Amino acid sequence: MEGPSTGLRERILPRIELSRNACLELRRNAFDETHLILTVFKKVKNMKVNNAFKLLGFFSLGVLMSFSLTAWAESVGGAAPDFTLKSNQGKNIRLQELRGEVILLNFWASWCGPCREEMPLMNDIYEEYKDLGFTILAVSVDEDSADADRFISAVPVDFPVLYDNQSKVSEMYKVDAMPTTVLIDRDGNKRFHHRGYKPGYEVEYAKQVKALVRE
Repeated sequence: MEGPSTGLRERILPRIELSRNACLELRRNAFDETHLILTVFKKVKNMKVNNAFKLLGFFSLGVLMSFSLTAWAESVGGAAPDFTLKSNQGKNIRLQELRGEVILLNFWASWCGPCREEMPLMNDIYEEYKDLGFTILAVSVDEDSADADRFISAVPVDFPVLYDNQSKVSEMYKVDAMPTTVLIDRDGNKRFHHRGYKPGYEVEYAKQVKALVRE
């Protein structure tokens, strides 16, 4: 059964994604921000008032997201909050017990399209660096662990999958985008925070993991 927020999620996320992609395309064809705004207003001036306002509303949201893309991958600091979660390997995993390893902490969900694209690429990174003191913890935020298990059956990975059914850990890490990836160094400190996923992000993950395992 769908959770109470499923319908809303499915309505809103595609519109946000469409708005952001449209803005990125306009930005590529615009000389600067002023030209971008003029371009949009030219597109809406002949539209009906209600439709124009709807487009402008979603455009505004898209602008905020597209202009902040560079901030979606940022350096961070501070100790990574400790947690213990059940894993698909039949045991509980505690973050603190992995001190001394570089950790890629990935928050994902079975309904997240980009997560499905990203997961096999993360497995490649895991296979490359796992013998150098590196691991990945894939934290599912699905309310029902069975949804996560079905996803992993279709997209198998070799690293542990954890179940954050009540979203307590995702709240600790202030997760507000799917997927969200946090890189943690050997001393247990957060070093990089990535919000969302687009093709090519995995290259940045690999570079950051390589740097951290060498420290």
